[in-house]
Amino acid sequence: MRINVLEYLEQSAEKYSDKTAFAGEDGGITYSVLQEQARAIGSCLTMALGGKTNQPVAVMIDRNVSSLISFMGTVFSGNFYVPIDGKLPLHRIELILNSLQPQAIILLRSDLDFVNTLKFNGKMVIFEDAISFPIDQQKLTRIREKAIDTDPLYAIFTSGSTGIPKGALICHRSVIDLIERFSEVFAFSEECVFGNQAPFDFDVSVKDIYSTLKHGATMHIIPKVMFSFPPKLIQHLNEKEINTAIWATSALRIIANLKALEKDLPKHLKQVMFSGEVMPNKVLNYWRRHLPDVQYVNLYGPTEITCNCTYFIVDRQFSDNDILPIGTPFKNTDILVLNEENQPVGNNELGEICVRGTSLALGYYNNPDETARAFCQNPLNSHYPELIYRTGDLGKYNEHNELLFISRKDHQIKHMGHRIELGEIEIAANALDFVDTACCLYDTDREKITLFYQAPEKCDREILISLQKFLPRYMLPNRLVHFEQLPMNKNAKIDRTKLKEQYLDGTGQ
Repeated sequence: MRINVLEYLEQSAEKYSDKTAFAGEDGGITYSVLQEQARAIGSCLTMALGGKTNQPVAVMIDRNVSSLISFMGTVFSGNFYVPIDGKLPLHRIELILNSLQPQAIILLRSDLDFVNTLKFNGKMVIFEDAISFPIDQQKLTRIREKAIDTDPLYAIFTSGSTGIPKGALICHRSVIDLIERFSEVFAFSEECVFGNQAPFDFDVSVKDIYSTLKHGATMHIIPKVMFSFPPKLIQHLNEKEINTAIWATSALRIIANLKALEKDLPKHLKQVMFSGEVMPNKVLNYWRRHLPDVQYVNLYGPTEITCNCTYFIVDRQFSDNDILPIGTPFKNTDILVLNEENQPVGNNELGEICVRGTSLALGYYNNPDETARAFCQNPLNSHYPELIYRTGDLGKYNEHNELLFISRKDHQIKHMGHRIELGEIEIAANALDFVDTACCLYDTDREKITLFYQAPEKCDREILISLQKFLPRYMLPNRLVHFEQLPMNKNAKIDRTKLKEQYLDGTGQ
């Protein structure tokens, strides 16, 4: 029984020593070198932190191999890594660091000036120096001997309804359980060549990383720019002989919208898996028409339950207007669909999708209030402590007993592959001096975040410029609507229903 994800790396390094594990624009790395450099970083961190374990270590990431080596090095030190994208607005990075209070930051030397501008008082570990640090195998062994499978492995920060990002903390056991299930269901092997699309602070990438390590496979980090030029992307897939794609739905949609498969085909693809937001059937059908022999899998699950809790292997035809099932739970995971009375739903009845099992996160790091709200006692079990995670997603079962995702229960949305709290955008907009008040709604049909704001004068450009200082690009409104006076309901609150009817249901301009 595996306890630590490093067992995947160590076993593959022994069996496939000279095989490329990860490759990107900054080069490739074999399993043996990956293990050696990660142990060096682990030894460096161990010294820097005085032997402390289970502490947060921030990693300034890009989509490169050095980020992955840094992750593994952090794990060798007995601590957990937190990916932080240096391209995020400075304000958001500072919010994350304030919540996290990391003991150390791993960074490239080229990022040193930027990190020096942050409010950070911990240890700074320069990657280029750390990979040649003397390995202290005795200390690393001692750390592993004390490790247990519920020790934290990583934290990924998601949007928070209070305006403060939340760090979902995931343990080794949960990732091991996920990767073992993926291996069984999808028959992954050392012959897999994964084409990584997801950024490393987006949990879709977790499946790429650890499936690669478990099987001694190879993962190619696809340059982000290629998704703006699909012909180059397809050429890249063919050059690298990529046969397995675990991508955000939005990446597949870009290719379909640009009709790229009509010009050339990825000749080696065998499995395409997608998640992050609802897959439009017209997009899936486009892919299926051009690549009918590929196995397509719809994956579902939020960051808080370790990537995915259900899957649906597409085994029949769907019209563009059908709802694509999210399927059935993986083994060792149970799905509860509960109505407003916290009882299981009946046939064709809508309810909140809740999850129980090993996949649940440990909670939100340093955030007990949000943890208690989302991770709560199973209402169907009053006899012993048993947590469930309330996803806030509404679903129901179809006639095949397959689970369907219907909508969000609250204002949390999935946009461009990211989970976003609209409330966080509202908080940022309402903080602007020249905005009286604002609210945010999501136009599902057009896939646009719409910001309605009240101000003396129209100031769309000024709002977008200001919001860029506080929000990631994927959270910026796609459409702004100015009001001299926003409509109010009888409770003196912004009338969101009226706004939706007039501007999002096809009747407004």
